Amino acid sequence: MKLVTHSSPGGGSDVFLRDMAKYLKDIVAADFVVENVVGGSSATAMAYMAKAPADGSVVYATTPTYIFTSHLSALSANYTHLEPIVNVFYDPQVIYTRTDAPFKTLKDVVDHAKSNRSAWGAASPGSLERISLEQMKRLTNTPRAAVVSTEGGGETMINVLNGVLDVAIGELQELRSQLEGKKVRPLAVITEQRVSQLPDVPTAKESGVEMVVRKFRGLAGPKGLPDTVIKAWEQAIPRLLAQPDYKKMYESANLVPAFMPHAEYAPFVAKFAEEQKTFLAEVGVIKK
Repeated sequence: MKLVTHSSPGGGSDVFLRDMAKYLKDIVAADFVVENVVGGSSATAMAYMAKAPADGSVVYATTPTYIFTSHLSALSANYTHLEPIVNVFYDPQVIYTRTDAPFKTLKDVVDHAKSNRSAWGAASPGSLERISLEQMKRLTNTPRAAVVSTEGGGETMINVLNGVLDVAIGELQELRSQLEGKKVRPLAVITEQRVSQLPDVPTAKESGVEMVVRKFRGLAGPKGLPDTVIKAWEQAIPRLLAQPDYKKMYESANLVPAFMPHAEYAPFVAKFAEEQKTFLAEVGVIKK
């Protein structure tokens, strides 16, 4: 079975699928292969998925990116061509910098950007991270800050470490190894409350930026999936989330389990898409 992601190797969805596959093979009688279909901020992956057989052999890792890319571009295939299957996690977002950077707090970043050119990094042009940083620019009145996007969190991380980017936004799981190696410094979590794995890191709201971001991680397939395939995933994911070793792994990455069956996840995605379309129109990114 192919597990498809629009992320490059090392990106959040890539890590999500590879970690999941290690434990899922003991629950589902299948061999899993992760395939990175990068390009166009998920546009290439959505076109790939739209043409994939609707037999359960190909599954796509969903994040808000595929919604934003669908709204921001005229595509041959968009999120409406895919069938949401289940949600798995919510993924806390972190604003971070390299350890030897001069920024100790999020306020330092904002103050610097008010009077200097500054580069802030996000994983891809159509990602929730990119939209969140654009929102942060408006909230902090820092128009000189340039939001720079790449094709994945791995590339963004490299640009932070080599000083091309002052700060970036990313998921805790893709920052995990660099945090452990003390290569990056987390400045703020963009969540309602502090996260348990980073208890000393304030929220963006505590740092003076009134912003909360909720990133979902789920699975989708081509339209027309049989009910048997959907039910198989609905049965497998709760078992996976309860698996002790996998639970230890995702808790260490501070992923929040948030299983939603198909009957809930499909309306959730549709509502999220409509809300984001309204927001993008209100701020002038797309036409109403």
